[in-house]
Amino acid sequence: MKFKINLIYTIFTVLFSALLVLQPQHASAKKKLRKVIIDAGHGGRDPGCHGVYSYEKDITLAVAKKVGKMISDSLAEVKVAYTREYDWYPELKERTAFANQQKGDLFISIHVNSTPKRNSPVRGTLVLVCGPTRVGEKENAIGEHAENFEGSDDLLDPNDPMTPIIIAQYSQAFLTQSIVLGTRMNDEFAHQGRYTEGLRQQSLQVLASSAMPGVLVEIGYLNNNEEESYLNSEQGQNEVALSIFKAIKFYKEESEKEPVRILGEN
Repeated sequence: MKFKINLIYTIFTVLFSALLVLQPQHASAKKKLRKVIIDAGHGGRDPGCHGVYSYEKDITLAVAKKVGKMISDSLAEVKVAYTREYDWYPELKERTAFANQQKGDLFISIHVNSTPKRNSPVRGTLVLVCGPTRVGEKENAIGEHAENFEGSDDLLDPNDPMTPIIIAQYSQAFLTQSIVLGTRMNDEFAHQGRYTEGLRQQSLQVLASSAMPGVLVEIGYLNNNEEESYLNSEQGQNEVALSIFKAIKFYKEESEKEPVRILGEN
């Protein structure tokens, strides 16, 4: 299993690097990571799932703030914007509208998993990227917020037959970038000794309606007593935040590398 995860990680890292070099200028114009949107799942009237003594909304907010602080402390050129900074519930559309209005370059949504059974043996992390059934929604978001991307004048012309093609290129590029980020995040959790459920595609509104690469990460199971204790501890929250941060840092370094260009004959 470890070999399989490492192989997938290597393949997508290579694909990501190749994408930055080979794809058309439009879909690769915005490569620098300037702003990360951090979304603490649930909140306010929506507590999310619960364990014996804690709620998802409180854990996600605590971890979101820790990730944001790590970014601010270590990546001074990267700004952080939170969909919520206290206990209230932004609707899903409000979260993505905020992310798009902020012109984010990356969207990280933090959640905690659960199953119906109390004190379940099910455990581990899970990273999700946008699913195929919401590609149209993703492309609509990209088209509506084309002004967020550098060198995207052609996206603003609905009469240009190339516009849908360029938007589709952005959508595919964002999926590839999300997979690279998510695979690295999964790898970071595994390095910490966490059990991981890997990387999957799932049709989630917060990922489909945000005009940027992004992942939704489930950081553990709250109905597993051991994981509930871990996710409520300072050590556990710091370790989870560090895994997410390291993946973001890796993503930034990879996406900002100067592409290697092969010079042909004149």
